[in-house]
Amino acid sequence: MCCVAPAFARSSDFAIDKPAGRACPNLGTDFRCGIHSSLRDKGFAGCTVFDCFGAGQQISRSTYAGRDWQADPAGAGQMFAAFGVMRHLHELLYYLTESLEVPRARRLHAEVAAARDGILALTDGSPDELLALDVAPLRTGVGDLLSRVSDLARSPAGGRKPSGPKRDRRGADLVGAVLTGTNFRGATLRGAYLIGADLTDADLRDTDLLGADLRGADLSGANLTGALFLLQSQLNSARGDARTVLPPSRTQPTHWPADARL
Repeated sequence: MCCVAPAFARSSDFAIDKPAGRACPNLGTDFRCGIHSSLRDKGFAGCTVFDCFGAGQQISRSTYAGRDWQADPAGAGQMFAAFGVMRHLHELLYYLTESLEVPRARRLHAEVAAARDGILALTDGSPDELLALDVAPLRTGVGDLLSRVSDLARSPAGGRKPSGPKRDRRGADLVGAVLTGTNFRGATLRGAYLIGADLTDADLRDTDLLGADLRGADLSGANLTGALFLLQSQLNSARGDARTVLPPSRTQPTHWPADARL
């Protein structure tokens, strides 16, 4: 599903142009990628950082009860559209579930669980019900709740809310910025553009990184202990080394050097 439904443009992330709804030429009839083990070398780094959060599996196995777009070409368009909606829902579920693991946000756990259960119920809808959903208000509501979780998680003991211009860098344009050793501990970099930024040895502990664009960013030696809403796909898009400290639930990408940089 992920190799067919989305569109991508020839760039540093993709070697070719592909319109939405057309299968990538590297996708075989058995639904396997023919270059999976060498995606980066072949110019398809973007594929290694895409995450559907399990939406493709649910659409194929549950929503359409095992039918696939190859066997049902007439219904492929609807299937791809439903996949787009499901991906939004699964992304929200991912962040809500992670929020339930944040100890300092315990006072919000009941509200988070209720929001998660509501979204989960929507994922069981029929194709027509999925396509009728207005995702925008759902994302806004969950986004506000995640912001409250973030404020509690990043607050020092005593519940004081992080403050100051250096603490709030939401949406900041930091493309290519030299931020070596910068102390971002407890800050929010939500939605920040950190493409190609030098974050070597930066302190990113307890930092909100939801939606931060880390493509090509250098995280060598950076400390990301307790980083909030950090996806494995974000790490996969960045650079780092053996000195980079990651949250326990994240793993060092295979393209990072196994030894610390000299």
